Amino acid sequence: MISPEMIFRMLLVVLASYLIGSIPTGYLFARSRGVDIFKVGSGNMGATNVARIGGIGWGIVVWLIDSSKGIVSILLATAVILPEDKVLATMLAAIFSIIGHNWSIFIGLLTGKIRGGKGAATAFGTLVIIMPVYVIAGMLILGGFIIARTRIVSLAVLAMFSTAALAMIVLLGLQLAPWPYTVGSLIIVAIVFYRFRDNIKRLQTGTERRLGDPA
Repeated sequence: MISPEMIFRMLLVVLASYLIGSIPTGYLFARSRGVDIFKVGSGNMGATNVARIGGIGWGIVVWLIDSSKGIVSILLATAVILPEDKVLATMLAAIFSIIGHNWSIFIGLLTGKIRGGKGAATAFGTLVIIMPVYVIAGMLILGGFIIARTRIVSLAVLAMFSTAALAMIVLLGLQLAPWPYTVGSLIIVAIVFYRFRDNIKRLQTGTERRLGDPA
């Protein structure tokens, strides 16, 4: 039986993680340049579109900040809000920080429409906490190789998160990862693939944008 206090703490994790994830880093950067990020490039407020506006350096900065939203959400949930159940706290924080980034209440207040990014950077930040360091290193090496060869960021992202899903299934089979982490990680990967569904269609037709293409 879950106590009322436990339910309250779980809801607090959900709310705090959603609000942290909702911080619209890319949108605010673009606005500082006098640009509506939803009207240029891919129409997305993620790091790749920021790179089209401000250069690769700024794209990396936004990626790092957006990734940190997932990390901070998990650390807050596990260390402060729900320390007695770190696995549950981790997965709730991970999933809802990504949801916050993808469907930001702050963007809703600023523009009148709840929308956001595609969640790849924030999702990656959550996996930094959840997954073994060698899996994260493998994801980065694979993603970097694909970007260097193709300049197609979406292809790199999809390959990285496919690798993450496969790794978690293998780790579960080897009894090296708890099943809630595996289920949660697969949910995270599913959210990323859902948000990248238009990119997948463009990859299939050969019309996907490349890094460095003008906004």
